[in-house]
Order: sequence, then C-alpha cells, then structure tokens
Amino acid sequence: MFGKIKASLTRTREGVFSKINRIVTGKRKIDDDLLDELEEILITGDVGVETSLHILDNIRKRVKKEKYQSSEELDGLIIDEVKQLLDFKPLHISESKPQVIFVVGVNGTGKTTSIAKLTRFYKSQGKTVLLAAADTFRAAAIEQLQTWGERLSTDVIRHNANADPSAVIYDACEAAMARKFDVLIIDTAGRLHTKVNLMNELEKMYNVIKRLIPSGPHETILVLDAGNGQNAVNQAREFIKTAKVDSIFLTKLDGTAKGGVVLGIKRELGIPVRYIGFGEKAEDMEVFNPEEFVEGLFGK
Repeated sequence: MFGKIKASLTRTREGVFSKINRIVTGKRKIDDDLLDELEEILITGDVGVETSLHILDNIRKRVKKEKYQSSEELDGLIIDEVKQLLDFKPLHISESKPQVIFVVGVNGTGKTTSIAKLTRFYKSQGKTVLLAAADTFRAAAIEQLQTWGERLSTDVIRHNANADPSAVIYDACEAAMARKFDVLIIDTAGRLHTKVNLMNELEKMYNVIKRLIPSGPHETILVLDAGNGQNAVNQAREFIKTAKVDSIFLTKLDGTAKGGVVLGIKRELGIPVRYIGFGEKAEDMEVFNPEEFVEGLFGK
C-alpha cells in the first residue's frame, strides 16, 4: 500500500517538497533567511498562504523555545508539524443499516469513478452495496454509473434523464431498507459551487434521506481534484455552506504536483481527506493514512 501512496505523490514530492530537502540540507544552521525561503516554497506549492504561515509560525516558536540550531533538526521539525496538521479523529459510523453515503462534487473531479472505487472498497469487506444514480441532469452520468455497476456486479437504482433526483434517492432508500443492503452510495449532479439553485437542490436531497433514514446520511463525501490546488479549497468552502461534508475524496493525486493542498484543506476547513485516488481503475484508491502520506511527501 505504501508503494502506491509514494508513487502517487511523485510529482508533488519532486516538484515541491524536494526543494525543501535541498534548501535544508544546503544550510548549516537555522536562520531567518532559511525559514523565509521555506515559507515561500510552501506557499507556491499550493499548501496555501494561511496554512504555510501557520506551519512556519509554529516552527519559529519551537526553534526559539527548544533551541534548535542545525538544519538536520529543522528537517525533523517540518515533518513533525505536517504530521500534527494532518492528525484527525476516525469517523464514527452508525451500526444501523443501510449506511448511507452521499457523494457531492463538481463536474470533472472524477466523482463517478470515485464512487466505483468506494463500491469496490466496501465489497472487498464483504458488504452489500446499492448505488443510486441521482445525477439525472446528464444521461451520460446515469449510463456511466450503470456501467460501473455492471463491472462491479452492483445494483443501481436509476430513473430517466431529467427526472427529479430526490425521487431517485427516495426509491433508493426504500430499496436499500427493504433488501437490507449494508451500504447505499448516492451519486449527485456535478454542481458548480457558484450555482445557488443547484446547491439548494442538494439540500432538498439531503432532507429526503433524513425523512426515510433519520440517522442518515452517515457520511457526506466531497470529491475534489488535487490538480485544482487552492481552487479545490475554495470549492470545498462553498459546499460546506450547504452540505455537512464529513470527508474529502481527493482524486488524480498521481497527475499533479499540488498534493500539498491536503494540508490546506485540513487546516483551513477542518475537513479531513479520508480517501485518495490515483488512477482510473476501481482498485486505484487508498484510505488516507497521515503517516504514510507525509513519508511519501518527503521521501523519508
């Protein structure tokens, strides 16, 4: 598993975090110039201004308080601060069935493929999964989910294109309860976070779930494209105004040097990245592990 995570972070590690290694190893002692240069690398590496300043502020305080002097000690400090930033509590999932997972995100982030990956993930644990094609605005989206359902031997509740997505969700919840599925994963339209009326539609669907399964949805996952960098943080900021987002599924991690955006998402929004995707196959995902992620970033 670690090999996959490390490989998916190759561009981020070589494009951004290798610069940190170079400037740290090239200096004999910790000084203001070194810390300023480190700060600039983080900011330009899509870690985000606020998050970069937070990391460097903590490092400066620790250098002063704990009397760190050598660049070797600074290397350990940076890694430690990043690990602390990514620390999060495990998500508590209700034992009730079905476990309802509500998946949101804008077009082009890899949302439907991420649903396929989650489906395979749960089925590998011996759980039964039902899919709901509530992205009714595009016929192609319904067909894409149906195709994944056939590949993964998973039933899909669907209506015709342009049907009321809330009606699809209603039927899916009833089917999941009647047929005693372990997990219900709901696909939604790829909404632009700037479209208020579409965001309001999300809230309507959320309420339908609540009426039929009061404890649900048990997890709302926002799918973000790592390649969007800080724009992904802005998308997430808008989504959480309408939907109670519990987790981030960060896709296309292998195709970008902007993997540092994970730090900004956690620091600025308080939402953990719990799943990472790095390919087009259903098996190309991992549950996020902070320790292994940091090791992949720094090549340690």
